[in-house]
Amino acid sequence: MGSKVGVIISGAIMLTGMVIAYFMLDKEQPLKIYSPKDLNPKLVDENQREIYKNHRIRNFKLVNQDGDTVSNSFLENKIYVADFFFTTCPTICPVMSNQLERVQEAFSGDTTFKIVSHTVQPEYDSAAILKEYATLHQADPQQWTFLTGDKAEIYSLARKSYFAVTTEGTGGMNDFIHTENFILVDQKKRIRGFYDGTSETDVNRLIADIKKLKNEK
Repeated sequence: MGSKVGVIISGAIMLTGMVIAYFMLDKEQPLKIYSPKDLNPKLVDENQREIYKNHRIRNFKLVNQDGDTVSNSFLENKIYVADFFFTTCPTICPVMSNQLERVQEAFSGDTTFKIVSHTVQPEYDSAAILKEYATLHQADPQQWTFLTGDKAEIYSLARKSYFAVTTEGTGGMNDFIHTENFILVDQKKRIRGFYDGTSETDVNRLIADIKKLKNEK
């Protein structure tokens, strides 16, 4: 009798352990919070490479597709996806914008989420041209913002805030950025993920991660 009781108790303990382990594995892990030290050094300005916490997207002042000057205050307490493109790009940019249409559709009407597309050719991409491009891609102006403005400021944001590109430069006349990266940013302006904007599979992952981030406590 004693041995049977022991077997039952042992079995119950094992079952309890398996149930606990299942729920621990099943519980969603939060998305990583990226700091400069976590990234490929080629993406990070040498003065930032040893920063291991508290990185935030810095303040900016640029012009949206309606011709209004905006700062990043319009992103306060928002989850958003940032990218860098130009309207005359014949290669990756149309693919990226089509993928962002999918992202917009997935969160249509969600006032807590935004998409922010920065032109890397502001000398050509005026607010009016960005407006035409936004219409072409059925961008909801309440959710998808296109930005132009000072080239040096845009390029500094790309390199020193979003870590979107490996190239170096200061945004001068001959400087040029071309990247397929989408960057996911949380409500506290922290980077939470990088995605290939030309890949449907990776954009599916982005959509799933946005949902996960929205549920994060």
